[in-house]
Amino acid sequence: MLTRNAKGVFVIAPTPFLPDGALDLPSADRMTDAFLAAGASGLTLLGVMGEAPKLDQEEAISFVKRVINRVAGRVPVVVGASAPGFASMRAVARGALDLGAAGIMVAPAAGLKGDDAVLSYIMQAIDAVGDAPFVLQDFPQLTGIHISAGMVARAAADPRLVMLKAEDYPGLDKLSAIRDMEAEGKMPRISILGGNGGQFLPEELSRGADGIMTGYAFPEMLAQVIALMAAGKRDAAQDAFDLHLPLIRSELQPGLGLAIRKYVLARRGVIAHAALRAPGPKLSTETTAEIDFLLARLEARGGAKPPKP
Repeated sequence: MLTRNAKGVFVIAPTPFLPDGALDLPSADRMTDAFLAAGASGLTLLGVMGEAPKLDQEEAISFVKRVINRVAGRVPVVVGASAPGFASMRAVARGALDLGAAGIMVAPAAGLKGDDAVLSYIMQAIDAVGDAPFVLQDFPQLTGIHISAGMVARAAADPRLVMLKAEDYPGLDKLSAIRDMEAEGKMPRISILGGNGGQFLPEELSRGADGIMTGYAFPEMLAQVIALMAAGKRDAAQDAFDLHLPLIRSELQPGLGLAIRKYVLARRGVIAHAALRAPGPKLSTETTAEIDFLLARLEARGGAKPPKP
């Protein structure tokens, strides 16, 4: 199961689809193998970039089961269970846990007003998930909910909260504040993984993050940067990271990001098709040409293996 010592690269897996919108489970196998080969320390399913709201419950369980079976216990698998109501959250969590999920991730529901309401929601969500390790996703850009370092400390008094997915923006000072409170004995130490597409990975690591949870299409780079930072080679880590910044920026475009990510993963042969389930954007000829240009530059500079046609 997931613990407060979790670290490394937890790759947020997209949900592969066939061009007609059906689940592409053979691609789920291929994707799982590719992410593990790239150095993933864990996988996260049904996250924000996993198109979870477009899946019915049977499809979600089928996808989770396929990936967990393919992982075969080699790394922990976290499953997103954010939902408007606790009954739905509980059903997704219990189904995933029965299949072997190592932890459940939840973000606070939009519309909560005030610290007490947010904390009450978090604690009720933890209870809804049960005894499973709980990952709190702090993503105010999506939810509109602000969670302060002090609120994280209060929630972490419950031992079931093992990890914070830190996606506040800007959020580096909050990360430092949490680590300072831990050092001062004001809260227990929890695992912290950054997010936001990986765009601040070196800085997050220098502030005390244990790794990253994102779906960037080159997870091997993320693993390399983490290893170099752990070895004290900050300049080398930054050099490796900087090669990918243009593509990271492209993947973070609102509305287009997942389409670009899936396009790159398909070009790399990680999934068979770049299809999103409708409704979803389609990349223009001009956009795909721009992404192809960035991929060619990455390849020429040693930052990527040649993409597959």
